Amino acid sequence: MPSRCFWFAALSLLLFLFASCGEKKQARVTPPPPPPITATQNPAPPAPSGTHSEANASRPQTPGQGSRSQDQDLISVPPDAKPLLIETGMASWYGAPYHNRRGSNGEIYNMNAMTAAHRTLPLGCVVRVTNVKTGHSALVRITDRGPFVEGRVLDLSYAAAQKVDVWQPGVAQVRLEVLQSPAPLEQGGRWAVQIGGFGEPDAAHDLADHLSRRYQTAKVLCFSSPVGEWWVRIRVRDDDRERAEEVAHDTQTPQGSIFLVRLD
Repeated sequence: MPSRCFWFAALSLLLFLFASCGEKKQARVTPPPPPPITATQNPAPPAPSGTHSEANASRPQTPGQGSRSQDQDLISVPPDAKPLLIETGMASWYGAPYHNRRGSNGEIYNMNAMTAAHRTLPLGCVVRVTNVKTGHSALVRITDRGPFVEGRVLDLSYAAAQKVDVWQPGVAQVRLEVLQSPAPLEQGGRWAVQIGGFGEPDAAHDLADHLSRRYQTAKVLCFSSPVGEWWVRIRVRDDDRERAEEVAHDTQTPQGSIFLVRLD
């Protein structure tokens, strides 16, 4: 029979072997490596307010938000300036559907600025607009083309419409006094004929095809407006005013109205 010393030695050997195995297992367990250090990305810059591209419009400002007449202090004329032209007619106003879209002068239309649309005055004209009934007036800059509605001569921005009491009634009779103009009012210019609006694109395209065959030297364009109407524009050779007037006089359509419009 093995002696007590033998059993003690065997037990010590087993304990040593178990300890050694435990140490080897522990050595194999390695903690996961830390995540790789990556460069912190710069946050995207905030969207600029009050600016827009036609492909990516920012949300229009709510009427009354911001300065109503932020352009008023920028528009100035000599106190003794005499009107270059006086016109009286009905004015309306345009706002949210066109806000933050590009106007005829290439600038982004801001309905909170003191601007207006006119069909034939040179772009950049400074005009004093006076409400005939209330007497309230404001200086505006012509930046866009319109109104393309029979019987109206001017489309005011939201801010300008508030200033001259056109916003609430929607339309009002006004007096226009052209105080400054970057180009002659009665000479030169680039002219075209605009016809519309059409409720369906087919009617606009049919008229455009007909006019293209009739006026082979003219460029006939078809396009839609932000409110869903379709328009036809005829650009005569050299954008000549007399040719445009002839086309406007000789053209007839069962839909829409025909307007002479200055492009510059």
